Parts: sequence; structure tokens; C-alpha cells
Amino acid sequence: EKVALFRFLFRGREDVYAQRWESPDGRSGYSPKTDRDWQAYYAAKPEDRKRVDKETRKNIPLTDGAIHAHLAGKQTLGVYPLLLDETCWFLAVDFDKKTWMEDSAAFLATCRELKIPAALERSRSGKGAHIWIFFERPVPAGLARRLGSLVLTRTMERRHQLGLDSYDRFFPNQDTMPKGGFGNLIALPLQKVPRESGFTEFLDDEMRVYPDQWSFLASVRRTTRSAAERLISEALQHG
Repeated sequence: EKVALFRFLFRGREDVYAQRWESPDGRSGYSPKTDRDWQAYYAAKPEDRKRVDKETRKNIPLTDGAIHAHLAGKQTLGVYPLLLDETCWFLAVDFDKKTWMEDSAAFLATCRELKIPAALERSRSGKGAHIWIFFERPVPAGLARRLGSLVLTRTMERRHQLGLDSYDRFFPNQDTMPKGGFGNLIALPLQKVPRESGFTEFLDDEMRVYPDQWSFLASVRRTTRSAAERLISEALQHG
């Protein structure tokens, strides 16, 4: 039930997902999870191997098992929010500098004011936050991002003396699918290891961790396309 709820909310591309890696020299990042044809790779000439690898590797679809492993702390996953038809199930807003707590709280307050359901997650590092806005059905990425821009603008108008210096980006960060790519990815929340420090968990408006994360997620409402379009239209009419 938890895996089903998790997949219901944090829906991105299901034909491909990303997995976090760490190298011995301390570097880390995310890469698409793929099945690689090593036989074809080593059979090719050295100068052709990069091309052959790209042509033969196959993306591995997201499964319940992969999500369960993420929640159990066995691996860390990321999803690609931008779907093939350039729509998305959610918009996430990233805050990651020193004032992340004040800025994300102000953004969340604007969401409340506009009656946009939103959920605040403390990021993996503990030094930032993601605010998630979920949609009832996939909406055009451009529409989702315009909604996010509206909330940002309103928030800056409300606290113009401070600005929103910690705002970093939206997920998805593109209106259209980049050629040969997937668009940007976002790390999924509730990974067991950082959760032990209270990170990748959801916080209330007072920045306190919800004692029952799953009950909170089950209560999260989703925004309709018509509501998003109405808010944007009203904002344009009022300048």
C-alpha cells in the first residue's frame, strides 16, 4: 500500500528512472538505470565503443521492487518528471541556499493563500527543501511551470524586502523534451538512510516533521488543470 501511494504521487517517466551512484574519489550523481550489452561493447573497436554502448543500452522501467528498495534504504532513486508528451504529474520547487527555510515557508504560505495544495519536503542534504504540487491528471509542463512562477512572483511581492535567494529551479525545468535527453530529474523522498536524520521527510508549516509520513501523504490533495488555468488567467487579468 505504501509503494502504491508513493508511486501514485511521485509519478514521472515509468519507462526509465535514475539511480544515485558514488565513486571511490567522493564524487556522486544520478544516472539512468540501464541494461548494457557488454558483449557488443567489447566486440566493437575501441573508437566505436561509446557509440555502440549508446545504441545498445536499454532503459530499465521503474518497478515496485525498485521503489521498495529505495524506501528500505538499499538504493536512492530519482524520477524524470517530464513525460514523453511533455506533460507532468507534479511540479516541484527547489530551495537550496542559506535562507531555504524562510523562503520555502513563504512559498508554502502563498500556496495556502491561493488554495494550491502543496507539500514541503526537507531535502537529502538537510540544507534545502522541495515543495511538491501534485496534479489530478498530467498537465502541460509549461502550464505547471507558469503556475510555479505565479506563486514565486506572489511570494516575492509579499516579502520583497528579503527576496527568494534560495530558490534554485523547478522540476520539470523544461517545457519541452530536450533532444536526446530526459529533462532534469529529482531525487525521490523518504529514502531510509537520510530519514534517520529527519531528511527527505515532509514537514508541516512550522517546519516540524509529520509524525506519520504516510498518513500525511494519503491526505495530500491534488490540483486540477482547470484550477491552475484559472489562477494564471486571473493573475494575467490583474497584471
